[in-house]
Amino acid sequence: MSELRVVFLGTASGKPTPSRNVSAIALLLDGVLTLFDCGEGTQTQFIRAGVRASGLEAVCISHFHGDHINGLPGFLSTLALNQHDGEVAVVGPEGLGTYFDTLRKLSIFVPRYPLKPFEIQQPGAVYRGENFRITTERLNHRIETWGFRFEEFERPGRFDLDAARALDIPPGPVYGRLQRGETVTLSDGRTIHPESVVGPSRPGRCVVYIPDTRPCDAAIRLAAGCDLLIHEGTYNAGLEAQAHSRGHSTVADAARVAAQAGVKRLAITHISPKHTDLRELERAAKEIFPETRVMRDFDEILVPLPE
Repeated sequence: MSELRVVFLGTASGKPTPSRNVSAIALLLDGVLTLFDCGEGTQTQFIRAGVRASGLEAVCISHFHGDHINGLPGFLSTLALNQHDGEVAVVGPEGLGTYFDTLRKLSIFVPRYPLKPFEIQQPGAVYRGENFRITTERLNHRIETWGFRFEEFERPGRFDLDAARALDIPPGPVYGRLQRGETVTLSDGRTIHPESVVGPSRPGRCVVYIPDTRPCDAAIRLAAGCDLLIHEGTYNAGLEAQAHSRGHSTVADAARVAAQAGVKRLAITHISPKHTDLRELERAAKEIFPETRVMRDFDEILVPLPE
């Protein structure tokens, strides 16, 4: 059974606390790792969480505030020390190429594996893996900031064994070919089209990451219909004026985005150090969107396949 696991490595905003590190979220799809943001200390959080980074394929950096990127040089350097040899794509705002040029020039980080920076120029597709795609929308923070939508590709439809038997299709590899969408010719000369025995394609899973932002239409568009929305909630409900003036959202803002976007579940992260009663934050969000969790470091969420 395919597994999509989300591990919250850092859930604090601005600076670490004794119980929270700054922003980093690991998404693992059958062992392939996508990292969303990489605040200072992220590589230590990987160790503490027991998550292996050897499957890293892509890093998505939302913006250049330090609590979202200052851990990147050390994390990528440790990959090299661990003999990582697979290609790593790093997606982020304009200036990402200059950032890596500076790291190389100062010998802070010299990659020993293929490293492919990709500067986001406009909303849309930014990365394509073997089994997933990542798209983006520009958010409304104090500096250029991007949110990310991770979508697993559609899966083949269900194979109708009864229909196959009714057509007297012999069991064996031909079943797999039909489920993969191939038209096959049987030994008796009959041609069987996949739609005769295979149902419609089934959707894959979708996880959306909305980091630092004021409430905006782009966040709702990006999150539309996703299985799991990860949204910042720096401040508690009732502090909207303060949050918005600083380019952030409250937990109530996050819940409203979840409701308006029609998502299945909401995970709130990027919590201000001033808020220590997570039950109060969660209660406020659940009044608007009941399927809400306020996340702690090392919490995990498994995203099941749709029926």
